[in-house]
Amino acid sequence: MQRPFRLIDLFAGAGGLTLGFTEFRNVGGERVFSPVWANDFNEDAAATYNANFGDHCRHGDIVDILEDPETQIPEADVVVGGPPCQGFSLLNKKRKSDPRKQLWRPFMQIVESSGARVFVMENVRQLLGSDEFREIEQEAKRLGFRIASALLCAADYGVPQERYRAFVVGVRGGTPSEAFPPKKTHFNPKALKRGMLSLYEYKDDPKPWRTVREAIADLPEPIGTEIRDEPEPLNLHFGRNPTEMSKKRYRAVPPGGNRFDLQRNAPEITPKCWIRKKSGGTDLFGRLWWDRPSVTIRTEFYKPEKGRYLHPERHRPITHREAARLQSFPDDFVFTGSKVEIARQIGNAVPPLLGKAVAGSVYALLTRDDRRAGKEQVHISEPAFG
Repeated sequence: MQRPFRLIDLFAGAGGLTLGFTEFRNVGGERVFSPVWANDFNEDAAATYNANFGDHCRHGDIVDILEDPETQIPEADVVVGGPPCQGFSLLNKKRKSDPRKQLWRPFMQIVESSGARVFVMENVRQLLGSDEFREIEQEAKRLGFRIASALLCAADYGVPQERYRAFVVGVRGGTPSEAFPPKKTHFNPKALKRGMLSLYEYKDDPKPWRTVREAIADLPEPIGTEIRDEPEPLNLHFGRNPTEMSKKRYRAVPPGGNRFDLQRNAPEITPKCWIRKKSGGTDLFGRLWWDRPSVTIRTEFYKPEKGRYLHPERHRPITHREAARLQSFPDDFVFTGSKVEIARQIGNAVPPLLGKAVAGSVYALLTRDDRRAGKEQVHISEPAFG
């Protein structure tokens, strides 16, 4: 086998994308991507990355790092990453001058300076219809890249979570649509019942979407309210210390219910602001469903007032361990920092199994010449984690 392809991960967070790429195997079962450099603005996230992948994630503002004359960006075959996405969100759509939108520029600067043959940019779905997307496309073309973009659902690739993210893949001297988007490995059973399953989009023998039950049902009741000095998975399986009022509210929400059920069942303990708000926010104070993927796991999943984050049947929010599993992180992945920082790392991460699927597309693009010559085969293995 040739040397592993060198990988740079920007705005890396805990390293969900890096984990997906490093867990991808070729047809011979060999790892084919090796991380060589990374960056994140958050010190705890950078420490988590380094604890899992080696001490090469540089903490700091990427703009400042690139302006430092001593910075040396190593050569790489692939640059991946998700420039902070708040600037593209619906909440910020009126902020036309939001500087966070422009962090794709240092991303592309590193793509150029590293000599990468492929780049992968991940972001919120709003990226694909934005002015910034058109600018990214123009800059990629200037650098000799052709790009393809797609909105991917994590549940279609084995993640027990219905989470949608935009991906942009650029390749030098090739056509990214030859291998991207990756073929789906899992399908929505409801779509199958409606005859909506297009086998062209799926690999051979796809499986049904993974469910919350498959991901977390084996875990016991959590203990305590702090990170535990226990082997995984119990180290991150701790709860909160809710008030008696919160406990009453939890009990008033039936399986699959939400704040509207709370209001019907116990209006006397329903927050007045929810009673006045007749529409929107249907997931607030909601319970996850056992036999579906979870909703999108965000950074404050431990607060049920923020979304559908109540356990399917127990009267509590989901734990850090449960959230990490719903993101497809393996139990032995090391998280560092406070419990608030770890929650932020979990919620902000690209689900590793989604990253692994994208890694398969990137590998196919990098080896397309060898494959045409009959020297290499591409095989996306079944998930080894998650």
